[in-house]
Amino acid sequence: MALKTWSDWLEIHVNRSKTQLFFMSMSPTHERSEEWGKSEGGNCYTETDMITQEGYRGKGTDPKMMQIVEDTINELQKRGLNVQMINITQLSEYRKEAHPSIYRKQWEPLTEEQISNPLGYADCIHWCLPGIPDVWNELLYAYIFNYVTN
Repeated sequence: MALKTWSDWLEIHVNRSKTQLFFMSMSPTHERSEEWGKSEGGNCYTETDMITQEGYRGKGTDPKMMQIVEDTINELQKRGLNVQMINITQLSEYRKEAHPSIYRKQWEPLTEEQISNPLGYADCIHWCLPGIPDVWNELLYAYIFNYVTN
């Protein structure tokens, strides 16, 4: 039997009585400062505040892709697989200030000009400041704890 999708593989190979599946949604990007009211070409280096607009969604997040994932997970659940989606995308959208990777170890200390150049030295999809990945892990822990205790 040829498997059509990864969901078919999961349905066949996962022990439903012993396995809890988790799917973590995609991490958003914050590469376009004009999205949060700054001039075009700006960056997140000097940002210290999170985005407070309720339901904010950056241009890097694809709602159609998120819907496909949610539909697939719902279908797996209907087929009897215990799958939980941890939606970190919306939560993380609000934190434009939490991920400039200029804080990683460099071979040489960066100059101020380099630090302020996100195209060359900041990776705006890499989360490295405390907070965001910690919350993702806490959500996963809460799901696991809830699964084990129920």
